Amino acid sequence: MRNRHTVRAATWGAATLAGIALASGIAAAHVRFVTDTEEAGEALRFLAGALTDPLHLAALGGGALAVLVAIAVYLKTEALNRDVAVFRGVMESYRDLLPWLLRLGFGLPLVGAGFAGYFFNPVVEPLIGSGVDRLLQILLGFMLVFGLGTRVASLAGLVVYLVALPIQPLLAFSLEWIPGFLALIVVGSGRPSADHTLAQVAATPGTFYNEVDPIHRAAAWFEARVDPYERYVPTVIRVGMGVGFAFLGLMEKLLAPEMAMSVVANYGLAEATPFPAELWVLGAGLGELALGIAIALGFFTRGSALAAMFVFTLTLFGIPDDPVLAHIGLFSLASALLITGSGPYALDNYLSDSRRTARSDAVVEPAPRND
Repeated sequence: MRNRHTVRAATWGAATLAGIALASGIAAAHVRFVTDTEEAGEALRFLAGALTDPLHLAALGGGALAVLVAIAVYLKTEALNRDVAVFRGVMESYRDLLPWLLRLGFGLPLVGAGFAGYFFNPVVEPLIGSGVDRLLQILLGFMLVFGLGTRVASLAGLVVYLVALPIQPLLAFSLEWIPGFLALIVVGSGRPSADHTLAQVAATPGTFYNEVDPIHRAAAWFEARVDPYERYVPTVIRVGMGVGFAFLGLMEKLLAPEMAMSVVANYGLAEATPFPAELWVLGAGLGELALGIAIALGFFTRGSALAAMFVFTLTLFGIPDDPVLAHIGLFSLASALLITGSGPYALDNYLSDSRRTARSDAVVEPAPRND
């Protein structure tokens, strides 16, 4: 029985990851609708010229070397063992808040998209029109925020996004919706939420709602079926976020340097620092690509998630006219990884890092109660 359950779990996890890969593959197949041949040629010429510049190579190589040295020093020394163990313990103590974090992280952007009049991503116009797209997003968004029918709303949102993706390939620039919806389908509403409140009332004998509630038993049945797969939620979040983050670095910067160069020019980044505009584009693009790959593979997952949050924070507060709502989903996924860690099928699980067990005696003091 245990073997059968393990096989089913592995099959579900593999199917989920394959779905994410398929979505990104569809996006890649539609790149020609986003970038024409001439623009692609310009991007390749930009990369060829920028990557052969000695100054750029020295700066990028120096940054990469500094990161590698920092990792090597961390693995070889034990100075931060206790700190890391306590940090992990604190993060894991927030595990019960994960559904709430994901609900807000994806519910609020849906509400914002509906009221602002775009479709999942600020650069995508509504597909149906007549206000249908807007009302649907507002409805699903408020359901997630309040935790009312969370799994149903997440499944509906996932289906709508996947159906619309081949029609509007620009949605590929918001791939974080896939792992976000998938994670919510598995973890559910959590608490506090309307679902949890109604479930408690429905489960109490003698209440009127216990007699008339039509969905409590069906919801309990579904929850029992998906609970065994909750351990794969960190893997789904990690792979989905990593692929999406790497995709943005590649498609928005390295393969679209004119767009990134215009951002550098608009905010005077080259004039305010000693770094030329080309180096800004290369550094941002390669950095996001490397960080996305590290997150997807589960390499120093919590550290990579922290680095991603730093990048998001710079984007949110450093660029005044950047659409903040467009980043909340990624910010939510990065925050979730701080709580869950890498999960199964990650390089972190194979690192010969003795601190994973050497400091397992670290104790997190409970927060003082105010009552």
